[in-house]
Amino acid sequence: MAARAALEIEPGSVVNLGIGLPTLVPDHLPSDADVWFHSENGLLGMGPFPWDGDEDPQLINAGKQTVTVVPGGSTFDSAASFGMIRGGHVDLAILGAMQVGANGDLANWAIPGGRVMGIGGAMDLANGARRVVVVTRHVTKDGEPKLVAACTYPLTAPRCVARVITDLAVLDVTSRGFAVAELAPGVALEEVREQTGATLV
Repeated sequence: MAARAALEIEPGSVVNLGIGLPTLVPDHLPSDADVWFHSENGLLGMGPFPWDGDEDPQLINAGKQTVTVVPGGSTFDSAASFGMIRGGHVDLAILGAMQVGANGDLANWAIPGGRVMGIGGAMDLANGARRVVVVTRHVTKDGEPKLVAACTYPLTAPRCVARVITDLAVLDVTSRGFAVAELAPGVALEEVREQTGATLV
């Protein structure tokens, strides 16, 4: 999934990565990729995870994992960082999700009755990034669809998701619902249909 998500990144882009699966995306880019990774806690030019023993506890991503900074990278306060997001200067946000609605609604911060992590920067990214791609497993650990006709979890933002990349398929959000753009190797369309909680185009 992370390797497929890496193909969504255009050279010269400013890209924000959500917590979890999205943090694996840079591992699938060539070393000379002209991409600037942004972290909403105040970092542009986020590099790979450090080697053991080389960690700097002051250099972290939004998930509080230690990271590095590439040459030319910079740090700044949260106000400047969120100004970049809200000002439309982030080209692509790659986020995780608990649910995605067929209309592009995103729910990725709370499960009713479950543990609440806090909405963090996701609602700003979902509204401020020029394009939002979700990377997630197609179903929950209990086998419930994450791609649904309408979200039942609290929304992060409405109608913001352009594309969803799962372990089964790549799906685009269209005016008619989820449209299958690609199937994962060895996966049949009927399997995707059975595990999606919405009609597929």
